[in-house]
Amino acid sequence: MDLYKGPLDTKEIFGRWLDEEVRSNYGAYISFVGTIRAEDGIEALSFDIYEPVLQTWFDRWQEKAKKLGAIVKMAHSLGDVPVHKSSYLSAVFSPKRRVALEMIDAFVEDFKANAPIWKYDVKKGKRIYASDRSTPMDGAGLLA
Repeated sequence: MDLYKGPLDTKEIFGRWLDEEVRSNYGAYISFVGTIRAEDGIEALSFDIYEPVLQTWFDRWQEKAKKLGAIVKMAHSLGDVPVHKSSYLSAVFSPKRRVALEMIDAFVEDFKANAPIWKYDVKKGKRIYASDRSTPMDGAGLLA
């Protein structure tokens, strides 16, 4: 898991991941790139991350992948990411296509539902909490 200030250089990151796994003999490499959409007059999205909880979440996914002979990689932005730039990149490297296809879908959906990331719209240079773009974590909150 890698965290970066600002937008992700997806070509560099995914290229590095490919180089790291070039001798792995995996038969499938599947990536997912999340890009900031221009909507609701935003200039950017901004991200705060609670890193210890995200690392624990990611480590659990690494264990799931390992049981299937696969690995999961992920990169996410901290701070501001302008529209049309990437804030999220993940990939599954697996011996078999089906494992990679199913795992990338489950990984991205679980990330969206449970990653400890707070999103803010950036409008006219100001950060505004984006409750409609944020998903409450399972078990989070005062009464959890």
